[in-house]
Amino acid sequence: MKALRSGILVLALAAASPGMGETGMTHLGGPDSNWEFISDQVMGGVSTGRALREGAGESRVLRLQGRVSTENNGGFIQARLDLPRALPEEAQGIVLEVRGNDQTYYLHARTTGTVLPWNFYQASYEVSRDWQELRIPFSDFEAQGRLLRKSLAPERITSLAVVAYGRDHAADLSLRSLGYY
Repeated sequence: MKALRSGILVLALAAASPGMGETGMTHLGGPDSNWEFISDQVMGGVSTGRALREGAGESRVLRLQGRVSTENNGGFIQARLDLPRALPEEAQGIVLEVRGNDQTYYLHARTTGTVLPWNFYQASYEVSRDWQELRIPFSDFEAQGRLLRKSLAPERITSLAVVAYGRDHAADLSLRSLGYY
């Protein structure tokens, strides 16, 4: 796994023990963390997919695959991870190490203020077939839904999700690490 700079707290999907690692990363989750697969079928949509853990050792990844369909007011599949603790107020953004099928994907953040299922904060990112580290500042996240604060407060985030969303397409996204800077 490509080393990330010290000071980045990583929800690593690479096999690593909890606590401080050799690169100064504190791991909050791993390949066997409680990632939850959710599709628009919970609201009557017809998108299908799965979130799988693939590989072994440091090659272990989370892979989100499926078919996103906007039929029947649908349009998403996602893998969501509830955070075990709040992010620090001084955090600046999210770090992802991803690859995929040359598509646009999204990060969704839910907070203590996102009560309704269709409320979340969203930021988009592009993936390629090669592994890449992406840094998405919290200022790039946009509130989706009414009655939400305009800006995302990191200390209020309760979960993060990698999401295929909003258009008919085949999704194939692999995530090696997720964290914040």
